[in-house]
Amino acid sequence: MNADMRKELDEIDDGIAKLFLRRMELVDSVADPERERQSLSRAVEIVGEDHVRDVKMLFDTLSGLSAAQRRRLHGGKCALTDEIVRAASESRPLPEKTLVACQGTEGSYSQQAASLMFQAPTIVFMRDFESVFEIVEKGMCPYGILPIENSSAGSVAQVYDLMVKHHFHIVKSVRVKIDHALLGRRGSRLSEIREITSHPHALSQCGAFLKGHSGIRPVPAENTAIAAKQLAANGPADRAVIASRACADIYGLDILADGVADNTYNFTRFICIARDLQVTPDATKFSIMLTLPHRPGSLNAIISKFAAAAVNLTKLESRPIPGMDFEFLFTFEFEASPTNPAVLAILAELSQNPEIERFAFLGAYA
Repeated sequence: MNADMRKELDEIDDGIAKLFLRRMELVDSVADPERERQSLSRAVEIVGEDHVRDVKMLFDTLSGLSAAQRRRLHGGKCALTDEIVRAASESRPLPEKTLVACQGTEGSYSQQAASLMFQAPTIVFMRDFESVFEIVEKGMCPYGILPIENSSAGSVAQVYDLMVKHHFHIVKSVRVKIDHALLGRRGSRLSEIREITSHPHALSQCGAFLKGHSGIRPVPAENTAIAAKQLAANGPADRAVIASRACADIYGLDILADGVADNTYNFTRFICIARDLQVTPDATKFSIMLTLPHRPGSLNAIISKFAAAAVNLTKLESRPIPGMDFEFLFTFEFEASPTNPAVLAILAELSQNPEIERFAFLGAYA
C-alpha cells in the first residue's frame, strides 16, 4: 500500500469516527426502529449484493449502540424493573435458620449445598427435582436447593426443563466441591463388586474409573445419597455406590476406592430458589429466560445490547422447549448490580418486546 492510499484510508477512518459521534448526538431525537430499517435498506442499495451481510452486521451494531444511547439518556421502566428496585431497596441477607427443601437424603450434595447457604437449616428431603419446585411454588417451604451445572458433566438438563413450568426466583448460588468415592457394604472388596449404582451425572463424571472396571455394570439411581442409604439397608454384597465420602460415615459403608471422578477439579453449582423475588445486599448476578424470533441475527441482537451496556455475560444456555417443535429457550446469566439503570432498561425492553413470546426474570442474586 503506497503513502497516498494510507493517507486516504486514514482520512476515511477519521471521517467514520466523526460521523459516528454526530450520529450518536442525533440518535436521541430522530432514531426509531422504522428509521433504522430504512437506513439499512438504503445502505444495502448503496453497497450492492456482494456486501449485504457485512453492511447488515454494521447497521445492526449501530442500531444496538443507538438503543444503548437512548437507554443511558432516558432509562427504561416497567412493572418488573420497579419490582427489582423495590426488592433491592428492601434487601436483606438470607435467614440463618429456615426450612429448606432439596432432593435426596442426608449426605447428598444438595444437602451439603443447603448447609453452605444457611447456618442452621431444617432440611425437607424431596423425592425429585420437580417436588422441590412444587413445594416452594405452593408456599409450603420458603426455600429450595437445586443443582444446575457441573464443571465436568455440564448443565443439569432436567432442572432447566422444569424451570419453564414453575414460578420461582433465584436468591443465591453456591459451588460445591464434588468428591466422589466408591462405597460398599462393610467387609466388601472391590474385586467382588459386579454393579455400581449412582445418579447418572455422577456415573458420567467417573467414566474413566468405570471403563477401567469393564466387568462392573453401572446402574442409574435417583440420587447418590439415596443409593448409599439403600445399599446400607438391604443391598447385596456385590453392589457398590458412587457417592460422597460423608455417606460412608452416615450409613456405615466402607470406602472401596477414593477420588474416582475423572477430574479432581469437579464442582457442581447449586441455586437456592424462593417463590417471591428477594434481592440480597451482595447480589451481583442476574438470570433471565426468553425465546427469540426465528430469524438470522436475533440472538446477536440481544447479545449486542449487553455488550453496549458493558455487561459481562457469564453463561448462555439453549434448551429445546418440551412439547414444542424446534423452539428453543435461552437462559442468560450476567454480572451486574440490581440498581444499574442500563441493565434495568434492557430488562424493561426485553420484557415488553412483542417479538419475545416468553420472558422470565429468574432473579438477581449473589
